[in-house]
Amino acid sequence: MGIGATAGVAAAGGIALTAQASSGTGASSGGSGAAGVASSEALTFDKDAYTTLTTTITDADGADHDVEYRFYKAITYVAAPVDEKYQCLNVSVPVRIDGTAVDATDAPILFANSVGGYMPSSVADATGVGGGGATGMPGGGAPSASASPSPSSSASASGEVASGGNGMVNAQGGMVSLPKLALAAGYVVVEPGARGRTLVDADGTYYGVAPAAIVDLKAAVRYVRSNKGRIPGDVDRIVSSGTSAGGALSSLLGASGDSPLYDKLLAAIGAADASDAIFATGAWCPITDLEHADGAYEWNWGSNPTSSGSTVDQAVSKDLRSQFAEYQASLRLKGLNGFGALTARNYDEYLVRQYMEPSATRYLAALSDADRTTYLAANTFIKWSGGRARFSWADFLTHVGARKKSTPAFDAFDLSAGENNLFGKGTTKARHFTLYSLRHESGGSARLDSDLPATLHLMNPMPFLTQKPNPHRTKHWWIRLGTKDSDTSHTVSANLAAAANALGDEVDHLYYWDEGHGANSDPGDFIKWIAKITNHTPKTR
Repeated sequence: MGIGATAGVAAAGGIALTAQASSGTGASSGGSGAAGVASSEALTFDKDAYTTLTTTITDADGADHDVEYRFYKAITYVAAPVDEKYQCLNVSVPVRIDGTAVDATDAPILFANSVGGYMPSSVADATGVGGGGATGMPGGGAPSASASPSPSSSASASGEVASGGNGMVNAQGGMVSLPKLALAAGYVVVEPGARGRTLVDADGTYYGVAPAAIVDLKAAVRYVRSNKGRIPGDVDRIVSSGTSAGGALSSLLGASGDSPLYDKLLAAIGAADASDAIFATGAWCPITDLEHADGAYEWNWGSNPTSSGSTVDQAVSKDLRSQFAEYQASLRLKGLNGFGALTARNYDEYLVRQYMEPSATRYLAALSDADRTTYLAANTFIKWSGGRARFSWADFLTHVGARKKSTPAFDAFDLSAGENNLFGKGTTKARHFTLYSLRHESGGSARLDSDLPATLHLMNPMPFLTQKPNPHRTKHWWIRLGTKDSDTSHTVSANLAAAANALGDEVDHLYYWDEGHGANSDPGDFIKWIAKITNHTPKTR
């Protein structure tokens, strides 16, 4: 359905949406600039090329808002695109909310990627705000309440599972759309597409493998910033969001802003000559730090059974746990709130004290007395006293139950994980990216391909925070994870938070009790957080 037609858009997060196109002052926008042809015109935002849409959005508090907005569709954000279907973005600008004209000239910009599973993500066919997603996925790539949507979780018939960063699950099992909530709050919304790992051309070359996705998102930020004064909104107040692999990319976008390591790759696709630094990062269940993820996963979930009730190879699990201990020690991180050095020996205590018990406490305190009594009777491992939940790490692991992934969880011995595909190259679909898995299959003298260390660095936010702190990184971090999310290790986001905190950044990090992968139980708080950190007050005309 093209722009100009009446569009019915799926509800998300209790957000009932019916979009009606009305006549705008400009024609609908398409991709600007032909592939392979660098052109300054291709990087100039046409402020008149929009369609006016109206929609009803239900906010996080349950209130309905009638929103009129300008929708700029499928704008190619690089001068020499590899694939315009993915290297394009949509812009939504609020014009009138509940009958009151709004001025979004200086509003924050939500930069909402919908990448899931490191798959390709396109907004080219979206009919309104919040309409993009990982390709091949229903509902714009959003996870279902029971989904396991990280790259190497349970796969579909095509071997591909993904969750989109624009669709998340709230505590009631409904869908949450941050772009729509942001639009209703008066923010400008930019939704970029990006290449992903499964894209392959007629010659069999994989052209969306690492680091294509992060290069594309950086190019999209550069496009927005280069069009200051043309794209409405404050380009110095760009706040990214993403879930799962999209959360990892949102973290990486924040950590690596303006790093020269990406310059040649950005130049190759004709990115704008502008900054790619962002103001703040929102990351939900980030699947990141991939070269160390196998060890972190086994440290966290190694003793938990699989869904079939069996245990994974404990010799392999032990090897990987040892790797995690070495890696964690090398980071020299300290826990939040004065915890001290974080090591493999005390990380369980840290997670319980800093995250798990507070998460359970918040959950239980919000229940009625009767519901709390019922929950505690069914979960006797929790000791409830003085309005606080207490329990052990071992009991917590038992409570979570089956682990989602086998071992190794990310660099699979048989190259079947999505991450193996992510680090493919040329016509090679999948490669090992850790020495442990490579040598397990190829022998003790095997070496990683020479390009992999640099590629891994470009895909990991941690080196930009711990090895040589990036002065152009974001200074504001919103990080969330469900306590029952075994698509990743709880140490991954906790390390990210600890690293940012050590640099003096503002970090808002918590876990959702009993929630799984793709959870977002406080979307309204995120929208308010954006207003707080950007000092934004909505303006009316």
